[in-house]
Amino acid sequence: MDKTPGCGQKQCGACCGGACSGCGGTLQLTQGEIDLLFRFAQIPFLPVARQAGSEQPVCMEEGEARWEELSPIISALSQKGLIRLDYDLPLTHFDYAEYRDFPLRGSMALTAAGQQAVDQLEIQGIEDESDA
Repeated sequence: MDKTPGCGQKQCGACCGGACSGCGGTLQLTQGEIDLLFRFAQIPFLPVARQAGSEQPVCMEEGEARWEELSPIISALSQKGLIRLDYDLPLTHFDYAEYRDFPLRGSMALTAAGQQAVDQLEIQGIEDESDA
């Protein structure tokens, strides 16, 4: 069984969100994921909340109407290891009044892998799969 050093799987990207060198370093991102990554590049920490017993993250910083659209994007970036959700680490001096209906309130930020993805997107640009 050939493994990439430090990789918990057979170079399939399961342990590293698709960012391991064993799978060519290719990471598939939607436009929404790219947009949110660039938002994190401008604002290092954003608030996040959720209901007790729910895994659905909520961020209302783009407006209350848009949080349901952002929720799956936040989840996908977290599953890919590009952002970290910390429900036990709220933002200091942030007014969570908009989040009063959500008992779990915390923060989210880029991980090292997320910062690397942003850096690569800024340097290399975005390759459109239709061009490949």
